[in-house]
Amino acid sequence: MARYADKVVIVTGGSKGIGRGIVTAFVENGAKVVFCARGSAAGEALEAELNPKGPGCCKFLSCDMNKEDNIQRLISFTVEQFGHIDCLVNNAGWHPPHKPTDVTGAQEFRDLLNLNLISYFLASKFALPYLRQRQGNIINVSSLVGSIGQKDAVPYVATKGAIISMTKAMAVDESRYRVRVNCLSPGNVMTPLWEELASHTADAAAAITDGENCQLLGRMGTEAECGAAAMFLAADASFCTGIDLLLSGGAELNYGFKNQTSGSK
Repeated sequence: MARYADKVVIVTGGSKGIGRGIVTAFVENGAKVVFCARGSAAGEALEAELNPKGPGCCKFLSCDMNKEDNIQRLISFTVEQFGHIDCLVNNAGWHPPHKPTDVTGAQEFRDLLNLNLISYFLASKFALPYLRQRQGNIINVSSLVGSIGQKDAVPYVATKGAIISMTKAMAVDESRYRVRVNCLSPGNVMTPLWEELASHTADAAAAITDGENCQLLGRMGTEAECGAAAMFLAADASFCTGIDLLLSGGAELNYGFKNQTSGSK
């Protein structure tokens, strides 16, 4: 059964990884999806892959989420194509290579804030007039590390923690319009970005194995599982607003070897 038939959904950063899993889940459940990314090749390929399968459909739009006019164009394009908006999934973002705070530049931090956080704010701002008309919902994709921290990743963790807080504040404001605002925080999910980060280590295969061993379930999550979680928040979680849904395989639970002082002087 198509759980989101004829609903109109926007997914930012939808051509790869977690975004691709979310776009796929909505199309498979009957939605009309507009998704964007900076590069065109992967987005056009996903559009060509999903549309013949249905039962929903998708349209790809090249968009730079660092640019406010591009974000406005994304919202306008969706309304022109489909007449309304039922759900906005803010997902576009990046995890830079790990780097200690004292060698991280202020401009690097500002640039990441612009992409990972301010783009979420702007997309929500421009979509809200349409979401209010439909009593729709917003899903902000954050990260487990926004709640538990991560080594040598202060700017990234800061942006993801801010997304969680912004979600709660926006949920309060938008409740008067019956617009729900929720957060989805994946832990380790096997995506092209995870593979890229692993490639910056001395042993990429070992890094992936270590990543798998961080979860109680002994594996990483999948793109499809991210899509299923987003579908739950959009279609089923009708009495949930302001929540942060951890998609983590239990990574935040139990004790583990966490001593960062070993070998330090």
